[in-house]
Amino acid sequence: MDGIGPGDLNIASLEQRAVEETVSELIMALPATTEGDTTNFYLYKRLHEKVGTISAISRGVAIGDDLEFADEVTLGKSILNRVPYHKTF
Repeated sequence: MDGIGPGDLNIASLEQRAVEETVSELIMALPATTEGDTTNFYLYKRLHEKVGTISAISRGVAIGDDLEFADEVTLGKSILNRVPYHKTF
């Protein structure tokens, strides 16, 4: 979308490293944008057969943010990625 295509990314070296180092998990931490999501999906399609697990960092409401200002997508992601509450704090 910003004029950057797959050929502009250094994916071949990532692919090679994943195979040579027997990567058990790849954690993607790209921006929560359409471009970031598209890149995450592209990397998944390229690497899912070479890497044990592929995951992305969760998204949601940041600590200290007011829910009143959270958009629907962020709030939805927060609900989908919720974690059990344990009284271990």
